[in-house]
Order: sequence, then C-alpha cells, then structure tokens
Amino acid sequence: MSVAFAPPQKGKGPQPNQDTIQKMLDENNQLIQTIADYQNSGKATECLQYQQVLHRNLVYLATVADSNQNVQALLPVSIL
Repeated sequence: MSVAFAPPQKGKGPQPNQDTIQKMLDENNQLIQTIADYQNSGKATECLQYQQVLHRNLVYLATVADSNQNVQALLPVSIL
C-alpha cells in the first residue's frame, strides 16, 4: 500500500504540499521499476498489486492537478 497516498477530500482541508507530491512521484518511480523487474523476469501476475497502487497514485495526482488547474482558471490574469 502506498505510504504517500492520502484519499482526496472534496472541499475539505488544504491541498497536499510539494513534499507529499514529491514522495508520491518517487514512490511511483519505484513502483514502475518493480513492475518492470517482475515483467522482465516473467512474473507478470505478481505485478497486479503494484499496478493497482500505481494507478491509484496516478489518479490522485491527476485529481490534484485538475483541481489546481480549475483554481488557476478562476484567478484573474495579472498584468505586469
């Protein structure tokens, strides 16, 4: 199970900080390496649990990015 994963809370609490996101990106890197290692050694069925965690992490990161993008769209454009 993901160490960095925190389920998204709609409208509750602050957005995750940069450290949390970086931990999840580092974890995703490790998950991808583990999945590749298992696949290269012919153990594709052992990959499933890692693929599920990776998928969950990617969906979470996409949700965070999308919510940040929506917030940015509402902000006025600053003119320098």
